[in-house]
Amino acid sequence: MTDSPIMAQCDCGAIAGPLGVCVDYYHGILAEEQADPRMYSWHAPVVCAYLLQHPSRAHEKYLDGQFRQLQLYVDKGLDALLRVAAHQVARNNHRAPSSYDMAPLAAYAPLPPGGSPRHFRATFCGLPFRDGSFVFDGHLAYGHRIETLAEATVESWRSVQA
Repeated sequence: MTDSPIMAQCDCGAIAGPLGVCVDYYHGILAEEQADPRMYSWHAPVVCAYLLQHPSRAHEKYLDGQFRQLQLYVDKGLDALLRVAAHQVARNNHRAPSSYDMAPLAAYAPLPPGGSPRHFRATFCGLPFRDGSFVFDGHLAYGHRIETLAEATVESWRSVQA
């Protein structure tokens, strides 16, 4: 028997933070987004990063597109990702021949085969949460944290190829 406490570990390899494992942070972000339209701007990179760090919780057929979206976000920023998302929503109507246009994401690498990374330098468990909020220090700071999370996710997936 050991005197040290047992630390909960998330399936992405992260040690649980004060709110729990990554899914607890993810659900907290999704709930807070509902009341904060500015925070909701980062919804797509949050979802993509979470699912790519926890692919067992994702639909495998969508992971490639999510990986490409996250690369677009890291490469060109939030505005570019939001423009592509708006384009996709506009195509998602009854008159469009197909609902999803991969052309805006064609320049980005496909999801590497062979399994998911075991380590990410930034995880959801590492996101700070103060005064009942993830945006306690402003939207810009929150956005930088989501960008770091996205960069770490893309970086780890690219290392799978190496």
